[in-house]
Amino acid sequence: MPPFASDSFTLDRIDNQLLHALLIDGRAPFSLIGQVIGTSEQTIARRYRRLHEAGAVRVLVLPSPIDEGLDWIVRIGVRPGAAARLAGALAARNDVSWLRIMAGGAEILCISRPSSLAERDALLLERLARTNLVTTVAAHAIMKVFGGSGIRDWSAFDDPLDAAQVAALRPAVSLQSNRTTDTRPEDAALLAALREDGRAGYAQLATAARISPARARRRLDTLRASGHAYVHTDVATELLGFPTAASLWLSVAPGDLERVGAQLAALAQTTFVAAVSGPANLTASLVCRSETELYSLLTDEVGAIDAVRAAEVSPVIRRIKQAGTILSGTRLSL
Repeated sequence: MPPFASDSFTLDRIDNQLLHALLIDGRAPFSLIGQVIGTSEQTIARRYRRLHEAGAVRVLVLPSPIDEGLDWIVRIGVRPGAAARLAGALAARNDVSWLRIMAGGAEILCISRPSSLAERDALLLERLARTNLVTTVAAHAIMKVFGGSGIRDWSAFDDPLDAAQVAALRPAVSLQSNRTTDTRPEDAALLAALREDGRAGYAQLATAARISPARARRRLDTLRASGHAYVHTDVATELLGFPTAASLWLSVAPGDLERVGAQLAALAQTTFVAAVSGPANLTASLVCRSETELYSLLTDEVGAIDAVRAAEVSPVIRRIKQAGTILSGTRLSL
């Protein structure tokens, strides 16, 4: 497969596999990534800087919700011509991510990830309800994630990593769903620095939190292992040659949710798959090279799943924000 050229830079096998590695663990040492890919640490560091400066990739460490049941997918109907204005206001909020304007410009789709029940209710029950730009609000509770956020991540690259390479890059820390670790005074400063640069070194983190580098390392490992924080890699997929995106809403028999969710998450083109509340109980985000690829994916893969009772496809016309990064055109704002 020839390298992909985009504006002023070209992606080859090393670039593609570096991006794939960062999706698996955005804080993986460059030395380990180089060893897995088969090149030097210096080459990996140089390639990362180029991709980062071009607005193609950004690593963040983000706080997890403090309670289960706080993550919601929100579909917001808006008045004609109002989508861009409302999307801009929502994108500025730390509790809003994966913000998209959908086909026709009359709907905004986002994930609400508040830090408390009060913050959730303030957005879903008060702020949106009082905004005269909004015509409808449908909130879907995320009940189980099958793909995305470190679980079967998007891998529709040329030259993706193989199974052995992926296994070698999986984080050594074991993520726990039952978080019992107490937070410490320095954690807020650590997470603030890591929201700006998820690959910040321990010396830099130590300075930000006024602790030693060794303590900074221990605290970050503890926060990740206990589930208080997670590493996420934002990728400007449109810039990298994947301009077609869509949300898929499926109605599936409850007894088949696990099986169908796993099938969708195994597709290279899915960036997110989750079981949700509402008439459509399974949703997926798809990123493809073209409408033709999207159509083939829907007819050949999704259409072959007999448990799917109904399907709605909602194309994305503008991507506004990733997990933690606002886009400037097709590039991540750094």
